[in-house]
Amino acid sequence: MTMEPVVQPRARRPRPKVVTLTDRAAERVREIMDRAEKPYAGLRVGVKNGGCAGQEYVLEYAETAGPLDEVVEDKGVRILIEPKAILFLIGSEIDYETNRLAAKFVFHNPNETDACGCGESVTIVPASEVPKE
Repeated sequence: MTMEPVVQPRARRPRPKVVTLTDRAAERVREIMDRAEKPYAGLRVGVKNGGCAGQEYVLEYAETAGPLDEVVEDKGVRILIEPKAILFLIGSEIDYETNRLAAKFVFHNPNETDACGCGESVTIVPASEVPKE
């Protein structure tokens, strides 16, 4: 009887985060969460159909993490990404910008292919469909 060698599984290399936050965005999210009326599981990030370019980003309080949510911890903030949005958000950075007239969260998404003139909606191609240059 021959014994098969025991093969140890390779350690998985760390996956890059689907979404990251700038320092300004992380600070603002922490401020908002600290002042929230009740504790939340994190910041839910998603994409929905709408607007003149076809899709809109969604940011909201998350009371619980969904069983299929991608959980990202970045700069002290817990981000919960809706499963259907993951391929649209891979490689995105969320920033918080202020100017004389407005303050808002802004997505820098390498998967965006177009945006409307008002800046409220975008066209996003899933990461697996993004042509390689």
